[in-house]
Amino acid sequence: MSALPDSSRIVITGVGLTAPGGANSLAEFRKRVIAGQSGISTLDLRYMETSPAGVCDFPETKYRKKKENKRGTRAGCISVYCACEALADAGVDFSEYDRARTGVYIGLTEHGTVETENEVYNIKQFDYNVDYWTHHHNPRTVLNNPAGEITMKLGITGPHYSVGAACAAGNAALIQGSQMLRLDEVDFALCGGISECTGSFGIFASFRAQGALAEHADPTRASRPFDRDRNGIVISEGGCVFTLERLDKALARGAKIYGEIVGHAMNSDARDFVLPYGPRQTECMQMALDRAGMSAADISIINTHATGTKQGDIEECRAIRELFANCPETRINNTKSIIGHAMGAAGVLELAANLPSFTDHMVHPTINLDTLDPDCELPGLVAGKAEQLAQVDTILNNSFGMVGINSVVIVKRFVAK
Repeated sequence: MSALPDSSRIVITGVGLTAPGGANSLAEFRKRVIAGQSGISTLDLRYMETSPAGVCDFPETKYRKKKENKRGTRAGCISVYCACEALADAGVDFSEYDRARTGVYIGLTEHGTVETENEVYNIKQFDYNVDYWTHHHNPRTVLNNPAGEITMKLGITGPHYSVGAACAAGNAALIQGSQMLRLDEVDFALCGGISECTGSFGIFASFRAQGALAEHADPTRASRPFDRDRNGIVISEGGCVFTLERLDKALARGAKIYGEIVGHAMNSDARDFVLPYGPRQTECMQMALDRAGMSAADISIINTHATGTKQGDIEECRAIRELFANCPETRINNTKSIIGHAMGAAGVLELAANLPSFTDHMVHPTINLDTLDPDCELPGLVAGKAEQLAQVDTILNNSFGMVGINSVVIVKRFVAK
């Protein structure tokens, strides 16, 4: 990889998150994933019985009053919390940056479903009299709502929008922020992904209709990617926002640097609404490697997207084996086994779970893997307990989504040149 000027190198300098099971900081989240401690519990669903789910418990009024949260959305509440936590972690108070030159890019799988379901349920109690439909509905359901709620809270007047890329959306937002910084459209970026999916019974019902909703007597064991007895997805809410900066400015202000974004790629399967396609995933990983100027052997950790669906896990494993079969030093893990599938937040939460590997040199485990599906055998798969490495230099983060969207982000341990 040819050396880039510091003004073109993009680094992660702050992390704010809330993850299922009550992990509301990167340190707490890291502690839990290293221990393989599941964040999955059960959720009572409207019109349905209980289901395994990943639910967050964070201080919702830390940055906004209860009245403000009620006016906004659950997704907006999560977004504001994560963005404010990321800024605090990065030590940014906008004395160094212009709010008009700050961009906010938030990845979403869907938005507005929760609010619409709630309003329909509400007017049913009044014989569907639309006079009882809230006048807040439209601003709550527009796609840019979670990103917009961040700008209103923080007074950011630069661009904001949501990136709709199904379950690849978190990665897509991170890519978008990196590109906008390199294009000099903004000087500072808040990028991440949000999921409020646990508020929608329709999402649970749809996955069940597809035969893809996980079931297990013990909710902590319901999310089991690669296991022979896996039976579907555990739906989770959550959020994660990163602060991105150009390296020269980050160094000038003495910022803590979590890692450098050195490669990324997105492509499309162009085949099916829901079924993934391994060969396109292989192509996406290869494109990201090429853009990073790396070979497969340069990757220390692969965080898999695998959701616990039968064919989805198999397709990704085939794709990984195609590129990494001869990479004995590469380790592979899965974060969804611990937190479930956080949809639009999945990619960024899973990247955050692995970022501390650059300093502690640990690879967090894949849990609930009792009997490996032979079709999911992977070289270097870390299962059961964390593994200590001598050093971790690079993380490759996979995120794939419905309607055939694939995304890959490669982050490198920061080394000053």
